[in-house]
Amino acid sequence: MKRLAVILSGLLLALPAAAADYVALPGGSFSSVLPADGKVAPARIAPFHLRTEPVTNAEFLAFTQKHPAWRRDRVPALFADAGYLSHWAGDGSLGAAISPSQPVTRVSWFAAEAYCESEQARLPTWYEWEYAAAADNQRADARNDPAWRERVLIWYSRPSNAPLPEIGGAADVHGVRDLNGVVWEWVDDFNALLVGSDSRDQDGADKFKFCGAGALNMQEKENYATLMRVAMLSSLKASNTTTNLGFRCAKSD
Repeated sequence: MKRLAVILSGLLLALPAAAADYVALPGGSFSSVLPADGKVAPARIAPFHLRTEPVTNAEFLAFTQKHPAWRRDRVPALFADAGYLSHWAGDGSLGAAISPSQPVTRVSWFAAEAYCESEQARLPTWYEWEYAAAADNQRADARNDPAWRERVLIWYSRPSNAPLPEIGGAADVHGVRDLNGVVWEWVDDFNALLVGSDSRDQDGADKFKFCGAGALNMQEKENYATLMRVAMLSSLKASNTTTNLGFRCAKSD
């Protein structure tokens, strides 16, 4: 799949991307809902930088203007389904109904990866995203706080057809905004979060594999919002787009 992305990313012009804010996250040992060994082992996360906010409509529009291979009317079907940027008024315009400051959605994994490459970045891994999203404004890991979990879950009761909020929420302890409560987000290794048909696959080569019954082996089972993200991402193909799926970028140290 990445080879396909590289083929089309070759069409990108060597133009500097607009400046974006990235902040450093220290990494370390992290208790993921997807144990590193499929059982109980914590994940090890190297220090990295994360974009402070999701990519917006305005930013992605500027990207398509610089790299027209990613315009709605030009992107090959192999790299994006028919819903790609379908909420925009035109192939090269947002329209009055779309706020430039809303996170861009209806973008495929391929398009998100290409955008991040234009910022000399990449999509975050699942472990990086989950690690960052566990923070609140005072703690790097707030997941044991029932009030934190409740705030995160409230978002899931919002109707899917409701207008997306604009970016710019309160920063967490790392300086990152809008990881919870705005949009779902692509991760680089989304297709490693496989849904298996047999929980015995937990001991196979795919350490991230799980199923409905196998989810009982997952850690942090009380964080249902995170498990819902795993289930959603695992159901996608790289060309898929949805009304509430956006992205942000990361950089390795």
